[in-house]
Amino acid sequence: MACMDIFYRFLKQLHPVSEADWQLLSAGLCVQQVKEGTVLLPEGKVPRELFFICAGILRLVKRTDEGEDITIFFLKENRCATILGNYLEETPSPYVLEAVCDADVIVLHKEYLLRLYEKIPYLKSLIDQITRQGLLEKVLARNEYLGLDASERYRYFLQKEPDIVSRAPLSTIASFLGITQQSLSRIRKNGHR
Repeated sequence: MACMDIFYRFLKQLHPVSEADWQLLSAGLCVQQVKEGTVLLPEGKVPRELFFICAGILRLVKRTDEGEDITIFFLKENRCATILGNYLEETPSPYVLEAVCDADVIVLHKEYLLRLYEKIPYLKSLIDQITRQGLLEKVLARNEYLGLDASERYRYFLQKEPDIVSRAPLSTIASFLGITQQSLSRIRKNGHR
C-alpha cells in the first residue's frame, strides 16, 4: 500500500477526513525514503517537521559528551515522530532523530500545518492528539523497564517489541536497554533470543 494511503487511513481511524480536506492536506506532504542511519533531525536544529512513519523504524537518540549514542525511544510504523518539546517551543533540540533501518516517511512541515489549521478546523486537535499519544507512549515505555535487571529488560523488550529486535542493530537495542552490546550478546547467547 502506498505511503499516502497508509497515512490517510491512519487519520481516518482517528477522525472523519473528507476527500476535500485530504486533498488540501496531501498537497503539501512529501514522501521520503531514507536509508538506515539517515539523520532526519540533527542535534542543535530547531525541529520544523513531523514525520509519519509508513515503513521502518526511527529512534530518538541522545549523544553523550563522550560521543556515545543512547537510544531513548524507538518509533515504528503508524506513528508520528519529532522532538516534540523543541518542535512546539521552536528551540534547538538536544536529541537526534535517526532511521534505524531503511524507512518510508511522510514529511509534514510545521509552516504548512499552521496554514492548514485555518482551513481545516479539526486538524490542529487531531495532530495534537497524535503527538500527545506519542509522548505518553514514550513515557510509559521507559517506565516499564524500571526496576528490571539487564536480562529481564531484554526479555521484556523481546516479548513487547519482537519486530524491532528483528530489524534493529544490536548496538541500538543495547543502548535503549542501558547495557553494553557485549552484555546483550551474552544474554542472547544464554538462551534469551
